[in-house]
Amino acid sequence: MRRAFSLIVASALALASFAQVTVDVSLDSLQLLVGEQTGITLEVSCDTKQSVEFPAFQPGQELVKDVEIVKVLPLDTTFLNERARMQLTQKYIVTAWDSSFYYLPPLEVRVDGKAYQSKSLALKVYTIDVDTTNVDMYFGPKSKMDAPFAWEDWRWVVGLSILAVLLLIVAAVVWVSLKTGTPIIRIIRRKPKLPAHKVALEEIARIKSERTWAQEDSKEYYTRLTDTLRTYIQERYKFSAMEMTSGEIIERLTEENDEEALAELRELFRTADLVKFAKYSTLINENDANLMTALEYINQTKVEVDPKEEQEVEVETPEEKHRRLTLVVKWSVVSVCALLFVAALCWIVYRVIDLVS
Repeated sequence: MRRAFSLIVASALALASFAQVTVDVSLDSLQLLVGEQTGITLEVSCDTKQSVEFPAFQPGQELVKDVEIVKVLPLDTTFLNERARMQLTQKYIVTAWDSSFYYLPPLEVRVDGKAYQSKSLALKVYTIDVDTTNVDMYFGPKSKMDAPFAWEDWRWVVGLSILAVLLLIVAAVVWVSLKTGTPIIRIIRRKPKLPAHKVALEEIARIKSERTWAQEDSKEYYTRLTDTLRTYIQERYKFSAMEMTSGEIIERLTEENDEEALAELRELFRTADLVKFAKYSTLINENDANLMTALEYINQTKVEVDPKEEQEVEVETPEEKHRRLTLVVKWSVVSVCALLFVAALCWIVYRVIDLVS
């Protein structure tokens, strides 16, 4: 029974010790001269689960008359007893502006809403002794001294000044080149767009002039001939003849042409398909006959266009493109040099003002 009672008492004492809150305060220096600074250290030891509120002093606030808070340092936390307890340290830097003996009242800390006070402190502030019997040893304010010239302070200013001059020279040279050269515009030449039948007739004329190889390579011959016809039909009748089979083209043309105009064209496409897909061999006179069939079909179905109504397409020669790109590069160089020059000039002005002020 006695042992159980002893255990209960020991546990209660340990719990009370564990939950105990202690508040301590100290001064780094108890004596100082007017204008000097010292630190007030406020320490609180408590349970880690407890909430602590320190005095909310602000820089410039007076602790007592003529004793001013200069700075509030960050709060420092140290954990003890395997993080069961903690020690919080708050430091305030203070100064005094008059010689006197100052009584610093206790500082109040709240732990879980309950107020705890530290002990009071005393601070002795001394004035600076002045020997009034030897006034010759004291001098008035000195005039402003000019700092000696240091190359380290001016080397960037000089270097950037030289760079700015070089940038200005480059920009000026390129600008003069631009002023005396061709204006920076897209130079084009307009070339009339030929009607579909003229394009087809020109291509057939080229095939005819090269017919010496037609007998040796009938597949190439009929491929070029039918492709020319397909292109003409596509432009003339506005349907995708290049993607259609020969039979589909003839069927579609029955809506546009009469049977007489399509009879020979049908035979031409049939022969071409045999040559391309069945390795059919043709004679030279048969090739000429199919060439004439293509010419006759184009001449029968062509639509003449007024030269004034012919469309025009824009064509830019490689020389003109190179000239235009050169001008773009020149303008870019001028722009970049101008921007760098302005930036360097602004920095130089700022730095010079800073050095001479």
